[in-house]
Amino acid sequence: MPDIKWHATVSQSDYTASVEYLALLMSSLEAAATVDRLRQAKTVTFYAKDIIRAARLPVLPLDDPYVSHELDKINKGLPLSPILLIRGKARKGTRLIIADGYHRVCANYRLDPDNRIPCHITDSKKMK
Repeated sequence: MPDIKWHATVSQSDYTASVEYLALLMSSLEAAATVDRLRQAKTVTFYAKDIIRAARLPVLPLDDPYVSHELDKINKGLPLSPILLIRGKARKGTRLIIADGYHRVCANYRLDPDNRIPCHITDSKKMK
């Protein structure tokens, strides 16, 4: 199995992509505020299998072009960006949101579900 390298920080483009995605789920102002909280969050790690379960998303196949792209980066020894997560609310039945990095999670899961993935995570203050 290849050694997976990670950037120490999240790229600006990942934050921008997160705002764009989250604006589909909440107001643009809430999305921007949520991403601001992600910028302030410290890096933590979670297992790939737990991220997938909490997000209630399917694990994409190896031949998915975006998963394949992430696997190519891993095989070339290029570092991946930490992923960005919005914590779900168990009592309300809401799932974890992968604001950015779903394909990186799937690639890691396909290599080994027990891979630990660097993440920035925050609560969603306004989501119900």
